[in-house]
Amino acid sequence: MVRRSLATGAALCALMSGAHAGGPTAEEVAAKAKPAPCEALTTEALGIDGLTISAATSKPAEQGLPATCVVTGAVDPRVGIDGRKYALSFEMRLPLAWNGRFLHQVNGGNDGEVVPAIGDPNELNAYGGKPALARGFAVLSSDEGHDGKDPANAGYGLEGGAAFGVDPQARDNYGYNGDMRLGPIGKALIAKFYGEPPATSYMMGCSNGGRHAMVAASRMGDQYDGFVAGDPGFNLPRAAIQHAWDAQSFQTIDPDIKKSFSTGDMALISRKVLEACDKLDGVEDGMVGDIKACQKAFHLADLQCQGARTDGCLSKAQVDALTRALGGPRNSKGEQLYSQWPFDAGMNSGNWRFWKIDSGIPPWKNNPLIATMGAASLAAVFTTPPTMTKGDPDTLLAFLNAFDFDKDAPRIYAKGTYTVDGKSIDYKESAWEFMTPPDADNPRLETLRAAGHKIILYHGQSDGVFSFDASADWIEKLNANSGGDASSFARLFAAPGMNHCAHGPAPDKFDMLSAIVDWAEKGNAPDRIIASVSPDNKEVPADWSPDRTRPLCPWPKVARYQGGDIEKAESFVCK
Repeated sequence: MVRRSLATGAALCALMSGAHAGGPTAEEVAAKAKPAPCEALTTEALGIDGLTISAATSKPAEQGLPATCVVTGAVDPRVGIDGRKYALSFEMRLPLAWNGRFLHQVNGGNDGEVVPAIGDPNELNAYGGKPALARGFAVLSSDEGHDGKDPANAGYGLEGGAAFGVDPQARDNYGYNGDMRLGPIGKALIAKFYGEPPATSYMMGCSNGGRHAMVAASRMGDQYDGFVAGDPGFNLPRAAIQHAWDAQSFQTIDPDIKKSFSTGDMALISRKVLEACDKLDGVEDGMVGDIKACQKAFHLADLQCQGARTDGCLSKAQVDALTRALGGPRNSKGEQLYSQWPFDAGMNSGNWRFWKIDSGIPPWKNNPLIATMGAASLAAVFTTPPTMTKGDPDTLLAFLNAFDFDKDAPRIYAKGTYTVDGKSIDYKESAWEFMTPPDADNPRLETLRAAGHKIILYHGQSDGVFSFDASADWIEKLNANSGGDASSFARLFAAPGMNHCAHGPAPDKFDMLSAIVDWAEKGNAPDRIIASVSPDNKEVPADWSPDRTRPLCPWPKVARYQGGDIEKAESFVCK
């Protein structure tokens, strides 16, 4: 494993810490900052071992973003054991009008791309409609150590973006080491450019980005003042086992997974969920506010046809398959391998279907994401040894269909020396070890808590990728390990109806960045975060006001109706 010094000089080492206890505020730091010429940010000027600055370019204000110095570079270039070229490539944007803060933007999917460092990586809903860069944050983004479009991996087809899984160091960089390596470099760039280190530092992302944030909160909770983890796949190797479980479940209905449930079938399920659960929060408003009570009130078996199959009921095979799928994967001993899933009103949404039933993408044979890119990741990254295929849709679906929950599921915990593509490779860390927080099953966040730092989780109740129940279980374990209540440093917010990171029949626009800053810097713990309807959310029911707002509540509190206009957040209280 590559282990290099993070920087040279005692002053640079000090930058690795988070907020300065009793130090200047972000506003005071911003007032003292004196931006240097952008071109002064050179490899030699930084003097960090293994770092090369490829460009530092002044960029004028445009499209609502401020004038910035855009720095691109890479650290730790190497040739992997698979013969491929690797490096931790990054982009950092340093606004001339700086607010004294640093945001480490962590991204989704398999990474493998340097997404523009503006603080809204396709998840503007969680930024309340205003990117972090536009607020004055200095923002860092990276590819986490591999190029997902490396032409050398073209022979692996749809598995090419996960082919880095052959190389042990690339796995570690993707899992956790990339963030540990690049965070201090981002702070060093800030100090060099402004003449001041950041007063406060944050990490934020959704999906795999949410996983990055939770892993960092556990591994280096003292180095960031606040973390925001959206729809987090913090136990991603287990969640990937669900892909095989879903595929095998749905194909008991029809060998063509795309025919397992029609859009009408899913609309029926969502409608019946609302009939059983909508009123549990005190008002019928097209939303399931009390998701926990809903699981007792709704019974999928009630939808089973008593006679001939019609549009108003489900076949026995459909009821059995969905019951099995949402019960979560198990081995032959009945042991739970991931998590169960809740029924919610957003299960008929496009994103849920895209992941689990039908992508509508012809080069994928329209197979769902779980059976294409998801299968590729399970094969190449989340199990050891990695299984490399030609990466076509049929082969990837066949991999899921052949997945054995007794023999193959334990491979997420496997490590050792294996022969892969003709090479003997030593995998010193399992997928579970490099992908998850070290305390994933028994969360304590002791370093974060001791430093006085904070973490916010948010999760769509209708997420079809990572189960909301997994996040709820995590926060409940953290509460139990914290004297019954971890709310002084960690809170989870459920988003009714919301799919994976956005959309669905939901008010899906909210400002988590302001919430974490207000909590970390002013001690204002978020008792409710107001969500509104995104203008680009095409799945909002026609009978909702486009101005609908709702309070998102810290789990396990529920937004309960108290009287008044049902379109307004002030008509609801968290209790």
